[in-house]
Amino acid sequence: MAASMATTAASGVAAFGSIAAATASPASSSRTVSFSSRGFFAASGEVLGLSFSSCSVRAGGFVTVQDGVAKQGVRGRSLQVRADAGASGPKSGQSTFKVAVLGAAGGIGQPLSLLIKMSPLISELRLYDIANVKGVAADLSHCNTPAQVSAYTGASELAAALKDVDLVIIPAGVPRKPGMTRDDLFNINAGIVRTLIEGVADHCPNALINIISNPVNSTVPIAAEVLKAKGVYDPKKLFGVTTLDVVRANTFVAQKKGLRLIDVNVPVIGGHAGVTILPLLSKTKPTVEFTPEEVEELTVRIQNAGTEVVEAKAGAGSATLSMAYAAARFAESCMRGLDGDSDVYECAYVQSEVTDLPFFATTVKLGKKGVEEIVAEDLEGLTEYEKKAVDALKSELKGSIEKGVTFAKKQAATV
Repeated sequence: MAASMATTAASGVAAFGSIAAATASPASSSRTVSFSSRGFFAASGEVLGLSFSSCSVRAGGFVTVQDGVAKQGVRGRSLQVRADAGASGPKSGQSTFKVAVLGAAGGIGQPLSLLIKMSPLISELRLYDIANVKGVAADLSHCNTPAQVSAYTGASELAAALKDVDLVIIPAGVPRKPGMTRDDLFNINAGIVRTLIEGVADHCPNALINIISNPVNSTVPIAAEVLKAKGVYDPKKLFGVTTLDVVRANTFVAQKKGLRLIDVNVPVIGGHAGVTILPLLSKTKPTVEFTPEEVEELTVRIQNAGTEVVEAKAGAGSATLSMAYAAARFAESCMRGLDGDSDVYECAYVQSEVTDLPFFATTVKLGKKGVEEIVAEDLEGLTEYEKKAVDALKSELKGSIEKGVTFAKKQAATV
């Protein structure tokens, strides 16, 4: 298969999740091939005699066809091909996971829900918001992908939205505006996250939780304290979604060095705001040399990329589309782990002992119970620049964590 693959030169953008393409073969008037995994590239070629073109394949995952089972290689990366009756690709052979998006009618929530709807791993997609969510659900329900969509509006319907779901994704809250920092959002978004996590604790305590609501450095510790107070905290199932930092790092490095995006991976550690975001450029794959000036330029751009978008939108919003894309990628990785895929790695902000801080973003291995392994090697063999940056980010990250914990405990004391 590798010999027959020809990457499309112009492709730097790929769709997320399950990309289905109708294909023709002598044995059948129509076949369906579904692609899903991680690390995108566009390609054309043949899979078990089924032709495909201009399709986005992600290395390390799966290609599902209606007949035949084989394992193939794509440019040196493992690609599993297996049989399935439909255009879906879960290891279980069917779409099984129930996912709730809390804040689904917002600027991130809508495109995120669309991307999640495309996943072959989902059986139910439950959309929750305080208003305007029924129209979003009606719109998405017309998309011909397996997930069944339902809408839930307001506090009285939160329990139904959350009952027995496997994955909760929380983009709810107010967006950043020009001149605002993530900490400026704290007082509003902290209360929103606290309320939603209380619902999660009561109605789906075993679900994986993906928190997008900023400031993530503080909202994740808030969530942890709420879950602890409810007696259902499992640190392996609580994630701050920092995937956008990795997506940006990969994109900016590929552009700077003229590399193919499919080949690039830059681990990003620390937190998810300003100087707490630290791309480990020395650990970029493939190995690439950076001048000190390039390291400084790229690091600062990655750290301030959110502000770059806020200013470009001139008051009309924040980084909603790229955030939705990154959150959808992380959500699918979580589901792949739940589904039994044994080779799923992403960077995420989680409870950790790799530093003296209680929460820290590093590469984690995802599995059936959430975090299976925290990759401590991220912090080994750092350059002097990176060592100093780690030391510098710790004080700010420590303050953000303490701010979240203090808020949660104060709120609990007033109940």
